[in-house]
Amino acid sequence: MTNKLYVGNLPFSSTEDSLKALFSEAGTVDEVALIKDRMSGKSRGFAFVTMASEADAQKGIDAFDGKDFEGRKLVVNMARPRE
Repeated sequence: MTNKLYVGNLPFSSTEDSLKALFSEAGTVDEVALIKDRMSGKSRGFAFVTMASEADAQKGIDAFDGKDFEGRKLVVNMARPRE
């Protein structure tokens, strides 16, 4: 679970494909889950990106935390386990 990243402050126009393309620059992406509102189906502004390894996840944090993406500064850190 240590290779799952929380990605916040996403522009509402972001897609799973655009996030996968971005994080592929840091390593192999296993899964992207863009969180959407149940009622409207619109993005809620955050996602979870699962990288292939812990090293790739750390590269993703180092490369993209605070980086401008489609006009917004991303917040990228390790996802906390669900309670």
